[in-house]
Amino acid sequence: MKLNLRVWRQKNDASEGAMATYQVDGISPDMSFLEMLDTLNEDLILRGEDPVAFDHDCREGICGACSLVINGDAHGPERTTTCQLHMRSFRDGDTVDVEPWRASAFPVVKDLVVDRSAFDRIIQAGGYVTAPTGAAPEAHATPVPKADAESAFEHAECIGCGACVAACPNGSAMLFTSAKVNHLNVLPQGAPERETRVLDMVARMDAEGFGGCTLTGECATACPKGIPLPSISAMNREWLRARRKAKG
Repeated sequence: MKLNLRVWRQKNDASEGAMATYQVDGISPDMSFLEMLDTLNEDLILRGEDPVAFDHDCREGICGACSLVINGDAHGPERTTTCQLHMRSFRDGDTVDVEPWRASAFPVVKDLVVDRSAFDRIIQAGGYVTAPTGAAPEAHATPVPKADAESAFEHAECIGCGACVAACPNGSAMLFTSAKVNHLNVLPQGAPERETRVLDMVARMDAEGFGGCTLTGECATACPKGIPLPSISAMNREWLRARRKAKG
């Protein structure tokens, strides 16, 4: 395939950015989107030009590093991560726009790379269990109801890619934060810090400058791991419960 790429180029967070147009040829439908960008960068390097900076790590849909908006959609037209998006989703001659996440809490570092350390600070505020647990316990040593275990696993699938923020018209991080809160709060190991966890993590989320949630649902639609929208309502209930307990 031959594609026309319009790629966001920005030298650093202090400079103005703009879309640059490139053509790539010989693209196999079996290539991943990141492999296509590798091909573009090989051509740019051979021409003595600066390659396009973009984030990637595992390229297996696990790390969440491949944060790109493709033709206006977080991670592209398929509900998957960018590294797992294949070029068979496009046609010969297509024009493809490639941009970074757009959110004030995710400042652009260079080109398609954004600083997502705000997510790290939200997790640092309470996404952990402080009690020393020693070695892994024997299986079934701590009884956990099946529904709670399934809920914890479902929310623990969040890879922190930020697609929910990029897709949200308000730039909200509620789906991400709720996934981190809920996967610990439903388990007995997370019970001792249940109240402080949700209060601290929500406060940190607000301090980072993410927008407010209006439950448009775009976050859950874009999430490559299928974190459900009711996760936000569950966190809201946890927050109200913790606030009442703190005041009482």
